Amino acid sequence: MTQAHFAHWPVRMPRTLTVPQTTLYDNLEVTARRYPQKTAIIYYGTEITYEALLQEVNSIAAYLISQGIQKGDRVLLYMQNSPQFIIAYYAILRAGAVVVPVNPMNVMEELVHYIQDGEIQFGFVSQELYPRLEPLLSTTSLNRVILAAYSDYCQGEGVDAPDLVRAPRLDVQSSSVTYWAEAKQYNQTAIFPETSVDDLAVLPYTSGTTGKPKGCMHTHSSVQANMLGAAVWGPVTSEAISLTVLPLFHVTGMVHGMHAPIYSGAAMVVLTRWDRDVAAKMIERYRCTHWTAIATMVVDFLANPNLARYDISSLEVINGGGAALPEAVGEKLFQVTGLRFVEGYGLSETMAQTHFNPMDRPKMQCLGVPSFGVDARIIDPNTFEEKGAGEEGEVIVNGPQVFKGYWKRPDEDQNSFIQLDGKRFFRTGDIARYDEEGYFFMVDRVKRMINASGFKVWPSEVESALYKHPAILQACVIGVPDERKGEEVKAFVVLRENERGLISEQEIIDWSKDQMAAYKYPRIVQFVEALPVSGSGKILWRELQETEWKKAANSNTGS
Repeated sequence: MTQAHFAHWPVRMPRTLTVPQTTLYDNLEVTARRYPQKTAIIYYGTEITYEALLQEVNSIAAYLISQGIQKGDRVLLYMQNSPQFIIAYYAILRAGAVVVPVNPMNVMEELVHYIQDGEIQFGFVSQELYPRLEPLLSTTSLNRVILAAYSDYCQGEGVDAPDLVRAPRLDVQSSSVTYWAEAKQYNQTAIFPETSVDDLAVLPYTSGTTGKPKGCMHTHSSVQANMLGAAVWGPVTSEAISLTVLPLFHVTGMVHGMHAPIYSGAAMVVLTRWDRDVAAKMIERYRCTHWTAIATMVVDFLANPNLARYDISSLEVINGGGAALPEAVGEKLFQVTGLRFVEGYGLSETMAQTHFNPMDRPKMQCLGVPSFGVDARIIDPNTFEEKGAGEEGEVIVNGPQVFKGYWKRPDEDQNSFIQLDGKRFFRTGDIARYDEEGYFFMVDRVKRMINASGFKVWPSEVESALYKHPAILQACVIGVPDERKGEEVKAFVVLRENERGLISEQEIIDWSKDQMAAYKYPRIVQFVEALPVSGSGKILWRELQETEWKKAANSNTGS
């Protein structure tokens, strides 16, 4: 275990933090008692106090209990950033159930997997996503949903609200659907189950070696560990004002944009859709102090020709992860704001960060140093021999934020953890190195995974979808360099003989849009006569990928 990073640890910052022995719901309850009239959520001009937030959470939770939700039940949460997302999340916890947050970009066929795998019977859905979910109410275990309209919390003019948020409430006639407003008004007394820190709190899904998303079992304790780490490292105090624009279904947005502010009593300026002008306006209007972002957001924000019109001087912290921020962009950000982008590293399996850069001494394109109480090492992925400074190997981590294991996947757990020096380490599958000062830097990935704007795309899952197209004989999906996203999804396709010349690459791309989430479908399709294969008939995807990356490197050097 490297200790070098402690030489540059922030002054007066403890090296470890004692994880609270209380639940995530308790954080909200305590904050509401401390700061009842303090603003918790600002949503396109509408403000909600902590007292009102707690009241709505308890009402929704009581309604869930009345509908038969029991401790440990998995409840689907399928909506974009909004007050309803936050309220539903904490109401599910209050009812003793487990939150299953789902990417709102997922389409119907993908939703089936989450519902079946989690044996989900009840869910929350926002009305723009309801058409995708509606057919599943009669064909899967899902049989009841609460339907939310963002406009319920965006009354009057709805300052700078997109049409999606202003849209009036849908008229849905179904015994399986309850309107949010109706559930919120439930005022009957409920008996809530006792919940401990060791109970499951949230089941975020991540891709795995099977190509099918896997649920990561996080307890209240593992989430609390990173929530507290984010609040202390930030620092996020009761006077902080967080620009909550990262998707809340994602662990980074969840921890930094929701849990840490609620624990601290900070305000959350919530945007349903990313809009660089609206984000700048909100920073100026509400004097936002904290902004957790991904690289693509920062690139887009700085590219705004109107940026100089806004006063964004209130920003104190701009941090994030998902993909490295290009050095030139980081320098421009510093010129514009006087702030360095503070990068971190983590996974769904670790509820966001296991590493983050010191706020006052960050390094560019760097994962950072191990977080509070984290033992991070570099090992040879085959022999498990521990490596030293400057040597490349697989990152393994042990810490209080590491998940319990994959939902109903004991075989995956066996392959994902190793014992070393009497500790249980999670194998991240990422190849990295650390320097003489203990800062970690990404090198490559053991797993065959594409990182597009911080979203993980599993090639075999995309290939499985492509094979459903009647014209496709073979498909191989790889990640190719992309200046803005880091990586882009590209598919090499072999067409059936009778289809050649009758269909275009663009038609395949257009078809793919309806088959998978927006971040997954291939933006580039290339028809080939044949795919390279090994002697055993396996497609040599790495060969294709290396060729594409070399091509991109040569293009950049002009050779």
